[in-house]
Amino acid sequence: MLSRVAESIFWMARYMERTNRMLRMLHTKYMSSQDEVVDFNWYSVLQTYSNKSEGEMRQIQNNSFLVLEHLLVDRDNPYSVINNITNARENARSVQDHITKEVWLCLNEFYHLIREEHIRNNIVNGDPVTSLDALIRHGMLYNGTVDITMAREEGFSFLNIGKFLSRAIFTIDLLTIKLKEYNYELTKHAEDPTWRFLLYSLSGYELYLKTNRGNLHSKLVINHVLYNTEFPHSLLYAVERLKRYFERLKTESSSESYQQIEFLIGRCYNNIKYSNVSENSELLKQFLLQTRADLFDTANLFNKYYFGKS
Repeated sequence: MLSRVAESIFWMARYMERTNRMLRMLHTKYMSSQDEVVDFNWYSVLQTYSNKSEGEMRQIQNNSFLVLEHLLVDRDNPYSVINNITNARENARSVQDHITKEVWLCLNEFYHLIREEHIRNNIVNGDPVTSLDALIRHGMLYNGTVDITMAREEGFSFLNIGKFLSRAIFTIDLLTIKLKEYNYELTKHAEDPTWRFLLYSLSGYELYLKTNRGNLHSKLVINHVLYNTEFPHSLLYAVERLKRYFERLKTESSSESYQQIEFLIGRCYNNIKYSNVSENSELLKQFLLQTRADLFDTANLFNKYYFGKS
């Protein structure tokens, strides 16, 4: 496969995973804002997904509608959902011969959906849930279309590498956002009921209740998010799938390039699997920072060895 084609498929998947995860997170954050009217603000989310200055973020942090407009449909915000979908579509357009017609049509419809005026109107006029629900449903349609129509060949491996790389990074980001809201004081907030919103954002609340018999505790939530291999949005699950799909590229790769990335992914996977950081806030903070850095280093090595970029 040409490096240009592999890169476009990889980035299409990364942008779409960001899109779908952001939509879930924003839906959950907005619903939680209705429960925590007094103390709720969006500052920790804006720190991660906004290009605004400190002062500008402080100005809008308590206004859910302005924040949602900025994070969903603001073209000037490079991290917004509309820009993620646009970038995914542009990458898909350049490799239409290497993805199925159904995937292209689904992604193209997604692009046109988020540009419709009623989507923005609902967001700014007080009914963002309707727009978020419509966008989330289309994201689920995209994932299903990919799963049932794409051939299990080299392009599918690059697609899933991009998908699970972004999923791992996003899981770290959401956990970091939650920890910042608690100022990393795990003991003080060990039984805070708002831990459930992190699980909602990752589509993991129901599985958590079944696994932990409804006991909502910081240590159990963090372990679920980091280590539960039955949970498709846990960090360990995402990195294990990243490792699995990369191994499928071995026969198509040069020995040097494959070994460099294999070593980094393997080290990252082992560092997660054999860590135990759920009860120590400082260790957890450093663990998340290091793992995130390792994942970005992995992406950079793909740019160097597979996509021909320094």
